[in-house]
Amino acid sequence: MTETNQVRIAILGLGTVGGGVYQLFQSQKDSLEAKTGLSAEIAAILVRDVKKPREGIAPSLLTDNFDDILHDETIDIIVEVMGGIEPARTYITEALHAGKNVVTANKDLMATHGGELLDLAQEVGRDLLFEASVAGGIPIIRPMKQCLAGNRITEVMGIVNGTTNYILTKMDDEGMEFSDALAKATELGYAEADPTADIEGYDAGRKLAILASIAFHSRVTFRDVYTEGISHITAADIRYVKDMGCVIKLVAIARETEKGIEASVQPMLLPADHPLASVKDVFNAVFVRGDAVGETMFYGRGAGRFPTASACMGDIIDVMRNIRFYCTGRIGCGCYRHVPIEPMKETVQRYFLRMQVADRPGVLAAIASVLGGVGVSIKQVVQKPTKAGQAELVLITDQVKEKDFLDALERFKSMTDMIQDISSLIRVHE
Repeated sequence: MTETNQVRIAILGLGTVGGGVYQLFQSQKDSLEAKTGLSAEIAAILVRDVKKPREGIAPSLLTDNFDDILHDETIDIIVEVMGGIEPARTYITEALHAGKNVVTANKDLMATHGGELLDLAQEVGRDLLFEASVAGGIPIIRPMKQCLAGNRITEVMGIVNGTTNYILTKMDDEGMEFSDALAKATELGYAEADPTADIEGYDAGRKLAILASIAFHSRVTFRDVYTEGISHITAADIRYVKDMGCVIKLVAIARETEKGIEASVQPMLLPADHPLASVKDVFNAVFVRGDAVGETMFYGRGAGRFPTASACMGDIIDVMRNIRFYCTGRIGCGCYRHVPIEPMKETVQRYFLRMQVADRPGVLAAIASVLGGVGVSIKQVVQKPTKAGQAELVLITDQVKEKDFLDALERFKSMTDMIQDISSLIRVHE
């Protein structure tokens, strides 16, 4: 920090979020001193092309050389909004070693290498804040690390991807098929040109890894999270589920059991009265259960230029306050435990199963017998004739260990005289 009590900030990246951070900073600039006791200015912005015109931004602020920022001893805070693993990981590592504080919105990086970066930040006594890496403008990381620190958190679950939530909302409200709802999401700019990370659950999985690490004080990485997307969900599934008083949501859920941490992202049936069932369109929500506070839910816009920039600005203000009182690095990683990850096949679930079967006596009894052989009963069943000699069978099971249910599915695949097709398999939230 300079002798004039002014904090100097550098931004790495000037895309959607980086531009939002710059704009929000300029609109808040005059009030920062009242909020923090320090003034602040943007000192540099790292971009790929310094010659590209950028309206409202002085060309003198732009650089394409990270070393210009790294070796500027007057820069106190680096805001990384580039995304991706590299070079962001290298830049943040070098910045921390150089004694700079870091704010990042990078979920990919924090879900994979967050532990090592947070350990480094603690070692050098600097802040590494990452509120914007999960759920955009919804405050969730700071509440879990600070406001709920007096709780033993047993479960965190949420809708943390706006693209998939929009798609499922359209399918539920308007009866669209998945492909049509995805096309609409793309048209409105809610889905990327390549939507794989969203619709296959990878984006939500990275966010859940971050939340689970904080919730259970044990490092969970993206590769620990079971991920399943929504591309196989059909309008027929939605109709049956609605008739059963439920909705389908892409749910990120982590809970601690006696055997370890369960962490998964998957489409799930939620009862229509569950708090997350009413979260629609591109909105996100995170539901946290603690032993002292009970159940809490955080709701709002989970992505976008200014919601994400809002989270970055909150972190910047926090770092400025810490700089003023010489207490950077005061809240570190918090992963002081080593809890094993429970394999998905060992978890206990309920299932929604839709099959095309022969429409004749004994078929349902044969299916029930296979399920009974793995110790599971049928809780709810619907059978509708579809054409001569064939019917659609929909059932919801009671609880069963996943590996046992998968064994039953293999048996079903061999019953070709009775079962023509297993159309859908979706887990049901308890």
